[in-house]
Amino acid sequence: MRVLVAEDETMLAEAIRAGLAQHAIAADLAGDGEAALAAIEVNDYDAVVLDRDLPVLHGDEVCAELAGRTNRPAILMLTAARRLEERVDGLALGADDYLLKPFEFPELVARLRALTRRRFEARPPVLRAGDVRLDPVRHEVFRGPRVVRLSRKEFAVLEVLLREPGTVRSAEYLLEKAWDEHANPFTNSVKVTISTLRRKLGEPWAIRTVPGVGYVIGEPVEADRRG
Repeated sequence: MRVLVAEDETMLAEAIRAGLAQHAIAADLAGDGEAALAAIEVNDYDAVVLDRDLPVLHGDEVCAELAGRTNRPAILMLTAARRLEERVDGLALGADDYLLKPFEFPELVARLRALTRRRFEARPPVLRAGDVRLDPVRHEVFRGPRVVRLSRKEFAVLEVLLREPGTVRSAEYLLEKAWDEHANPFTNSVKVTISTLRRKLGEPWAIRTVPGVGYVIGEPVEADRRG
């Protein structure tokens, strides 16, 4: 999963990014509303953690702009507002959820996971392809009965592949979804991560390479086959 953290409090933003990394969630930072919209124009985020009181362009304006788009990231609005009316206003602007400051970090992660699940309504909480299972909430991976210990980046790449079993994903797509904005587009990090991930999952290889195209795990769901 890749998210944008739009927060002008630098220390809080950095703390959120570091915390999300511990849960295999890549995060970019934007310190004001205009920077947030600019980042969303060039990156395909799964969610935006949006502080309501952003400088330059207010969080409400960012939210309203995103709400009018057909293909947009989920919006989790952060707000210090205690009055119910103010929180309702934020939801009315198009936010998918809100979280009061100060907040407990596990709740932030849980809400982000819930929001991104809604983008893939057919996706169950536990992702699977064949005998490979991944639980995003418990951060567990199994191959049959065997527990598979993965690095955070390996976990993130496997989660992206398991979101849509049978769909071939290019190295560029995986780099976009599992790495942050500091990733080198010419790096071989994806190839190396896939190699170690495949080895840890063990034989028979769960992840296949489609030469010149990308990587895939599992077979298409029945609906995809009919389509």
